[in-house]
Amino acid sequence: MNGVGGVDGVGERRDPRPDAAKWFLSGDDDDRARYRDAIRRACDLVLDEFADEATPYSGATPEELDDALARFEMLPHEGDGLAAALDRTEPILRNSVGVSDPTCVAHLQCPPTIPALAAEVLLTATNQSMDSWDQSPAATQLERRFVDELCDLFGYEDGDGVFTSGGTQSNFVGLLLARNRVLLEEYGVDVQQAGLPPEARDLRILCSADAHFTATQAASHLGLGENAVVTVPTDDDRRLSMEAFDEAVTDLRERGKRPFAIVATAGTTDFGSIDPLGPLAERAAELDCWYHVDAAWGGALALSDDHADKLAGIEAADSVAVDFHKLFYQPISCGAVLVRDESAYDLIDRNAAYLNPERDDDAGVPNLVSKSVQTTRRFDALKPFVTMQALGREGLASMVEYTIDLADDAARLVEADPDLRLVHDSDLNVVVFRYVPDRDRDDDTADDTADGPSADDLNEAIRDSLLDDGEAVVARTTVDGETCLKLTLLNPRTTREDLRDLLREISTRGTELETTTDDRHA
Repeated sequence: MNGVGGVDGVGERRDPRPDAAKWFLSGDDDDRARYRDAIRRACDLVLDEFADEATPYSGATPEELDDALARFEMLPHEGDGLAAALDRTEPILRNSVGVSDPTCVAHLQCPPTIPALAAEVLLTATNQSMDSWDQSPAATQLERRFVDELCDLFGYEDGDGVFTSGGTQSNFVGLLLARNRVLLEEYGVDVQQAGLPPEARDLRILCSADAHFTATQAASHLGLGENAVVTVPTDDDRRLSMEAFDEAVTDLRERGKRPFAIVATAGTTDFGSIDPLGPLAERAAELDCWYHVDAAWGGALALSDDHADKLAGIEAADSVAVDFHKLFYQPISCGAVLVRDESAYDLIDRNAAYLNPERDDDAGVPNLVSKSVQTTRRFDALKPFVTMQALGREGLASMVEYTIDLADDAARLVEADPDLRLVHDSDLNVVVFRYVPDRDRDDDTADDTADGPSADDLNEAIRDSLLDDGEAVVARTTVDGETCLKLTLLNPRTTREDLRDLLREISTRGTELETTTDDRHA
């Protein structure tokens, strides 16, 4: 008989397990030693090759990165052991973006806190799967407790929620619930069973022209089509214009369309603008629309006594998207979607006999898969839990407040520099500005017909040169047809002096690029 504890043909006991079975964490002393050694080696690599070298970027091109990785087989026939495998990550770590560097200021890509990084070690080692209670008992209970207190933070007395991969998924879930509700309550159609009825062609979603693209992406995924999204112009502060909103609703009604969902944004990607949440909540009630607030970025303001009032009205939303991998300083990925009425999740509930049978529901067993569009899901709630336990709301709030003040300082530095023009002064921690060529400074407009590079080309070239030289990671965007630069200031280790030096470098490079190109044209 062969098998564990079996006897082979000559009567000797043997262990049929493959040699590779030793690479698992268990209570065995050798396995524990291998795990400890692996974590130590990984920690050393992070400190030596990433923390020391990725500052903020190596400047390697896509071609150079391909060459560096070409010598490694992705699917080798035989492995060389852990030490060799980890050594091969060196070019990856060295050529990653240094998210904790003070001049890595491009995107909503935060430096993660050390407590959260420690939590990653715990959650990956335990490998809990959040779809059913028997795969994640303590993890399930912790996520539920964390969501309950998160609902309290946003003013949801009877709310509920679930962790997600981030704002994209959270926004999708909010609009999925909205679609299912309107079709069930107004047309008697259970979309999960029957699919979309013809009436769905008239459903419309309203959001700001500066809302995140995931509103239109969700409409596409939901079978409504991107044309179902009506984008409303913004006011001078880049917030959704209520006057334009009312005009859009009137137009939709005259054309026989049904506005069924309103998406407000608490922190637009380019400008950090917060839509008028209270007035939009009133319109949602009047129009019987589902009201979703995309607070993936700005939701962290709820932690701050100084800035929480900017979210006034969010408590009236039917659903809210929150990202922890932005201003809560958690490693990617980590988000949540909350609902004001816990019964809303009935709109997407389903049961699988092997996972969350109905008898579990009857017995009160909390299988979170019934609230999620994922099945297998990480125990990401552990990361903000550990961070909160270590730093508290006050510690996180202080970082949010500091970076908002830092953005104000950066805006004043831009205004004081004659080479630069401030494009938008934000509610949050972002600064949008533009290098202005010398020939355009009198009228503050770009003249693309003049000799020399256009202002758009110069701003693009400044950004590229900073990245290519590994000096800074700065974002670019387009505002009213003009190429602009953007500083997204999530890092509480960045100082005013860091920004002053960076802005001076941007001005210097702009002047040099302008002069060099002018000389070539002469």
